[in-house]
This record gives sequence, structure tokens and C-alpha cells, in this order.
Amino acid sequence: MKNPKAWLSVLGAALLVLVVPPLAGSEGDESGSQVPGLRIMVPNTPGGGYDITARTAAKTIEDNGLNGTTEVFNLPGAGGTVGLGRLVGERGNGKLIMSMGLGVVGSVYTNSSPASLQDTTPIAKLTEEADIIVVGKDSPYRNIEQLIEAWKADPRGLAVGGGSSPGGPDHLAPMLTAEALGISPKDVQYVSYDGGGELMASILGGKVAFGVSGIGETRDQIEAGELRALAVTSPERVPGIDAPTLQESGVDVSFTNWRGIVAPPGLSKQDRDKLVTMFTALHDTRQWKDALRRNGWSDAFQTGEQFGAFLSSENDRVVSVLKELGLA
Repeated sequence: MKNPKAWLSVLGAALLVLVVPPLAGSEGDESGSQVPGLRIMVPNTPGGGYDITARTAAKTIEDNGLNGTTEVFNLPGAGGTVGLGRLVGERGNGKLIMSMGLGVVGSVYTNSSPASLQDTTPIAKLTEEADIIVVGKDSPYRNIEQLIEAWKADPRGLAVGGGSSPGGPDHLAPMLTAEALGISPKDVQYVSYDGGGELMASILGGKVAFGVSGIGETRDQIEAGELRALAVTSPERVPGIDAPTLQESGVDVSFTNWRGIVAPPGLSKQDRDKLVTMFTALHDTRQWKDALRRNGWSDAFQTGEQFGAFLSSENDRVVSVLKELGLA
């Protein structure tokens, strides 16, 4: 070659390409901190709390470079237990996770699910949220006192809708409220919807007298004047929501929902650690903190074994409540 220096330069560049590894965390790097092909399953219909949580998390993960494209898909049915069964059947799959919460805990019992949350790999508890009692804008009930008076007078005549199956938060909250008011849970006409999206349509369409759902699922319709907020189930008022607590209104009920992420059983330590690391980084982003505030969610972050212990205690608590209400 006429120019040995040029030849050596080309050879050196070629060798550099061969010996320098790709950047850790790149889209195609299975050993980095990212999870190429990650999918988040939502076990109910679009528009519900699990769905909003999953899509908010996925967007935050992508926007902050914590992972590449992160797909969210819905697999509704049987209060979340259809999705749970799918997840448990994907043993060892580190590319699939599920958005879930208190509702799935109860649905396992009320739907006699063969799959249990105890079969999953706990990744992270993300949020807590008050439930809220709402009516449509054309409802005759202007405040919680008027609704309580009418409900006590005719409990079977006032249907209450919830975005979870029996045993879920939208079911437990009105049942506990009824019990505190002296209404027998057996007299409560509860109508179950598979997620908050279906529930909102039912409330707005006048198919139920009132609804119980999460703040995040109702805030937009409340702000638009389509729904009227009557009370929240949390021990304290929710910022941005003009409604008293049930306790303020003389009803001895304090109740909050929670949501988190679980993965299939049998994950390798490396795959589990990647997911825990990703959601820990998600939790620390400004975008996620803004989403908490915007949706009325409380930060309730836990990971791994700590979240697993919480799931076990919630399982025991829900079974106790269902037995107390004569539902288990």
C-alpha cells in the first residue's frame, strides 16, 4: 500500500469496532439495565385505574430513556384474574409484567381463580389512591347527605356501580360504607364493571344512582362538570377535589386503594433486578412525581420482598373483610 499510515489507521478503526462492546442499556443489550421488548399487561378494559397507571408509567419510562419501546396491552376479564392467569402461565418471562392492585386480591377469591398473586414475582408497589363517590351532573343528589338519606330509605332501589368485581376496592368501599350506615351488605345493589371506563359511561348514562371509583379515573369528568363529587373515602381531603371525607360527613369509613407491578413466577435474579431497577428509576423522575400530583395519587413506593410482604398482608386483610361482609 502506498500509504502505510492510512492502512494502519483503517485497520485500527476496524479492530476498535470489534473489541469495544455496545453501550450498556442500549436497546439490543440483554445484559444492560433495559428490557428490550418489555410489555405491560392491563387486566381490565381501557380507561380504568390499572390502565391509566400502566400507560403513565410506560410513557415516563420511554420519555426518560429508562427503556426502549414499552408496549401496553389490555386483557380484561373476571376482575383481573384472566390476566393474572396469563401472567402466571408465562413462567420465567422477564419481558412481561402486569399492572394490578387491590382489586385483583379480592377477585382471586370471588372468582375462585386457580392463579394467585402469591404465585407472581412482586416488582413494585407504586401508588395509593382514595376512592370517590360520584354522581352524574343531572343527579338529584347535590351532596353526600342527600345521597345517604335516600340510600338508607331504599337501599335496594339505589344501584351503586364500581369498576371492580366483588372483593375489589370499588366494591369494598360502598359495602363498608353501607355497613357503617346500618345498611345490610346483602341489601346493596352493586353493579360490577370491568374497569373505570365502563363505569363512567354507566354513571353518565344514568344506569346506576351513584358510582365509586378512583380519583384518577374521575378527575377529568369532574373538572369538565360531567360528574359531581360527593365524598372521598380517604382519611383526609384530596387536593383539587371539592368533596368532604366520609368521616367528616359522619360515616366511620377510611379506605384507600393501591396499585403496583408484578411479573411472572420463576424469574432469574438478573431479570427481576432489571425490573426493580427500572421502576426505582421511574419513581425518581420528575415526570412521575408530576403524574402523582396530577392524578391525585399518593406515593406508596415499595419493591421486591417488601412489596411481597405487603401483598401477603393485603391478602389476609381482604379475606377477613369479605368474611365479615358474608362474601367469602
